[in-house]
Amino acid sequence: MKKILIADDEHKILMSLEYSFRKIRYEVFIARDGTEVLELLKTITPDVILLDIMMPNLDGYSTLEQIKTMEELVATKVIFLSAKANPRDIEKGLDMGADAYVTKPYSIKKLIQQIEEMLG
Repeated sequence: MKKILIADDEHKILMSLEYSFRKIRYEVFIARDGTEVLELLKTITPDVILLDIMMPNLDGYSTLEQIKTMEELVATKVIFLSAKANPRDIEKGLDMGADAYVTKPYSIKKLIQQIEEMLG
């Protein structure tokens, strides 16, 4: 079973993504900020991390910096899912090592398709 970690501080987004990924048989883990992501990563190795940028405590950029230092996560795909749609923000996210950058609003169907293609 594929594992996905979804990090977002918006409850509705977490719930809709969790529902959609459970429906296609992913094991879903939820975090509401970057510190929760890092805590979860001590116990799980997800196939994919969906990471919001604007979160309390530790933002998505800082969280990705930490993730990139973890050898056990070298095969994990990281996708920024953010309302920050400015080309500079997108470029920054990809330059930092994100595998993709999806802007809100987004199509869950297309997002799932993109993830499935990434994972092969």
